[in-house]
Amino acid sequence: MAQIGKRLYLDWNATAPLDEAAREAAIAALCAGGNASSVHAEGRASRALIEGARRRLAARLGVAPDGVTFTSGGTEANTMVLSPGVRRGEEAPVERLITSAVEHPAVQSGGRFPAEDVTVLPVDRHGKIALDALERALAADPRPALVSLMTANNETGVIEPLQDAAAIASRHGALVHTDAVQGFGRMADTHFEVADLVTISGHKIGAPIGVGALVRRGDIRVPALVRGGGQERGARGGTENVAAIAGFAAALDGPAADPAAWVETEKARDLFEARLFKAFQNAHIFGKEVSRLPNTSLFAIGTTPAELALIGLDLAGISVSSGSACSSGKVSVSHVLLAMGVEADIARRAIRMSAGPLGADAALERFLVALQQVIVPMEA
Repeated sequence: MAQIGKRLYLDWNATAPLDEAAREAAIAALCAGGNASSVHAEGRASRALIEGARRRLAARLGVAPDGVTFTSGGTEANTMVLSPGVRRGEEAPVERLITSAVEHPAVQSGGRFPAEDVTVLPVDRHGKIALDALERALAADPRPALVSLMTANNETGVIEPLQDAAAIASRHGALVHTDAVQGFGRMADTHFEVADLVTISGHKIGAPIGVGALVRRGDIRVPALVRGGGQERGARGGTENVAAIAGFAAALDGPAADPAAWVETEKARDLFEARLFKAFQNAHIFGKEVSRLPNTSLFAIGTTPAELALIGLDLAGISVSSGSACSSGKVSVSHVLLAMGVEADIARRAIRMSAGPLGADAALERFLVALQQVIVPMEA
């Protein structure tokens, strides 16, 4: 469990601390220099790093190397794929997008689809998508569709029924995309095999911030979002971030990218939640009754607004969040919790704890003590 000085970091869903091997690989690539498009020795060395990283990620996810496009992160990868021009081989391109009410803002924005061609599926009280609504949405319109559903929610950790949704989409000939930013590394890689397109962000597994990937399975074609010098086989123009890509490849061997390393984290999380109920009898834990990521707990306790609780916890040396990090600094109610039918007053108290893969038991014990020391006086 990463600590900075005496601080305790429990915000891994926002970003994982930089993996040591990833740091070393990134620094080495940064110091070596060289533009991967150049034909001289330095350029060839940079190209070798990129292509080696591409092969490693492709092999891990069971796709051909040319099915991996490196991006600046998950948001860019999502925006690339959310396009009316996406198609399989010579089939007609998709014309509409079906997504859910709990997606990350990078997907909720609809990418390059006009608003009138976007269908948003409801979720149940646990935050899981309504599969019957997906069936109806696909049956109601014969136009080719792209179904984009996150693997696991960044706020609640709830794991979506991707396999079932993909089976429905397949019956209707729709393409399937999953935002696997939170799930990759914490769930078995086989979970993503049902998706035609997968987006990943490196810094969630300990790679440097600023690198991600769009992974395409089979002959899926995606119109370029960024055009330029023909980099990434023409899929994404611009000089490649060699250092970040090298760090990404190294992070694939780290604990944050190893699903087995998260088993003990899940046990520690479950014990923490059991103790949380004993310490705060009015506690609400969102998504507790369904499958979640092993490290995530989104909960509300007492009557103190989350922003005040986070300030107190920060002063106590504990780094947590009140939901999506992309919404930090904004005093607003989580769209995820509202979609789940949670009352706004309760949603405003939601605190997200997301632990790391090592040492979570001691970290969460300390966190519970800090919660009692911070929240109880505020409630008095």
